[in-house]
Amino acid sequence: MEKEFGRWKQRCLEKLDVSRKGSVDEAISHVVALVNSREQFFTTSSCSGRSVLIDRVGGQAQAGFPGSSDIQKQDCVWLFVSHQSCKPEDLVSALERSSADAVFKFEPFVLHVQCRQLQDGQLMHSVAINAGFRNSGLTVGKSGKIMMAVRSTHVLEVPLSRNGRVLVDEEYIHFLSQLANQKMEENVRRVHR
Repeated sequence: MEKEFGRWKQRCLEKLDVSRKGSVDEAISHVVALVNSREQFFTTSSCSGRSVLIDRVGGQAQAGFPGSSDIQKQDCVWLFVSHQSCKPEDLVSALERSSADAVFKFEPFVLHVQCRQLQDGQLMHSVAINAGFRNSGLTVGKSGKIMMAVRSTHVLEVPLSRNGRVLVDEEYIHFLSQLANQKMEENVRRVHR
């Protein structure tokens, strides 16, 4: 299993980053580098945390508007995404492009780590829990892969429009922006523990 783990790690670290962004988020690059520098671990995916406004369009994803940076994902159009603090005016502007059911989300830091042995995973789990990532967990796959997911529970998911009609006022969007930014600050504190 040791040799197999080494091959998995080498293959994973040599692969191109296929994430939507195409690179590790700068805010957590030091964490990813530290984990990958240890012989008993390697990261398979990560996100530093983000605020997202998506348009859920049902059975088909709509094409982005000409000249926009809308990103399609399954049955969604991404109207806004930020891995840093979000500005209410950016959310208001993005929400104006909604033509379906817009949902504002804050998604906290997540890190998926493959571990060489179960005790390595248990150590990583203990570190994650002590840093405040209380929703973290270990899984052991059929092939013997030991995966550790570092996660927390401080998420936010709020519908803002229905069939393209905005359901809330700008004051509420400002409130949500502040709330998401507070969650991002807590997110950063936990990562630095």
